[in-house]
Amino acid sequence: MKDYHISRHSSFYTIGLNYKKADAELRGRFSMEDKQMASLLNDAKTQGIDGLLVTSTCNRTELHGFAEHPFQLIKLLCEHTQGTVEEFQEVAYVYKNNDAISHLFKVGTGLDSQILGDFEIISQLKQSFNRSKKLDLANPFIERLCNSVIQASKRIKNETEISSGATSVAFASVQYIMKHVPEISKKNILLFGTGKIGRNTCENLIKQTQNPHITLVNRTRDKAEQVAGKFNLTVKDFGDLQTEIRRTDVLVVATGAQSPTISKELIHTKKPLLILDLSIPKNVSANVSELNNVTVIHLDHLSQMTDETLERRKQFIPHAERIIEEIKSEFIQWLETRKFAPVIKALNEKLKTMKEEEMDYQSKKQSDFNEEQADVISNRIIQKITKQFANHLKDDTVDADTSLAIIKKVFQLEIDSK
Repeated sequence: MKDYHISRHSSFYTIGLNYKKADAELRGRFSMEDKQMASLLNDAKTQGIDGLLVTSTCNRTELHGFAEHPFQLIKLLCEHTQGTVEEFQEVAYVYKNNDAISHLFKVGTGLDSQILGDFEIISQLKQSFNRSKKLDLANPFIERLCNSVIQASKRIKNETEISSGATSVAFASVQYIMKHVPEISKKNILLFGTGKIGRNTCENLIKQTQNPHITLVNRTRDKAEQVAGKFNLTVKDFGDLQTEIRRTDVLVVATGAQSPTISKELIHTKKPLLILDLSIPKNVSANVSELNNVTVIHLDHLSQMTDETLERRKQFIPHAERIIEEIKSEFIQWLETRKFAPVIKALNEKLKTMKEEEMDYQSKKQSDFNEEQADVISNRIIQKITKQFANHLKDDTVDADTSLAIIKKVFQLEIDSK
């Protein structure tokens, strides 16, 4: 990417892993919280990386950034997570330059989501950009690319029906509960944790079941009361978790812990218990499945559920792809203009220098020389000349590299290279 005068590094890479090849346990080892992502970005800066995005969601962890070699990014990821390089290489993907750009468009527009058309990822991408922006790691390329992906996402949402119908992991959770728990409106439901998917699941349950028996437990009671106030839920202390599990029929686990929070030892119930683990990494210990009256369902199982809504969405993929190609081509066109931006800038400076020299000469030669008027006229001529050159270089039929070389030679321009 050096030719585009954006980064000191030669290439733009995407490195990552997602639900397609990495199971929930492995994704959990590479997942990151906000502090970890901020720490990774700070380390990247000390290593001379000048453009980087980090995204970590329930179904993917990805780094998008500039480097001399992708291993620089892979090493950063492994140093800030529980995963190893060997584990990463077994399930990972690495994209470079145009392929990396295309991948980010697919991800940001929901075409690569675990549930097709799930637009949660675009808000997470915005958060990633803001995080990088604060740390001065969102260079012009990263900023323009993110804005283009956001634009594509908006258009796809407005111009197609790829996100029509209430289909998401949260919706799939409610579908599963309503299908497998008889008389759900009369059952006790316990939400443990205030993760976004858990909150959305809870909201969907309230709307669709009219269930008044929903209780919320969270390690931090203040957060629990904020969520409970919105949905009119009962709040219990974290110390009451075991008691609440004993009396509940459905347990939704949506904590952000990095290790299991629900174990076999916590569960002492004789009636059937359905547990939905909506956390990455998994927050329900594997030994819970040993209990005969307990059914554990993870979000990966829920994401595999297909229904008529999902099948209907597939017909809008071609339209969505056309929108992506249109906006991506505009981005690439902008990128191409970056090649000659330094030359146009240098030309502009050279013409201004020539103008100053001539005006100085004329002011000494002519006693009635109108410097103010000459300055206005000269600046307009310079503006028109540089615009003419810029339009010439933007022409698809023009060999821009040859033209740039001629301009630099004719005007004896010295271009600072990054």
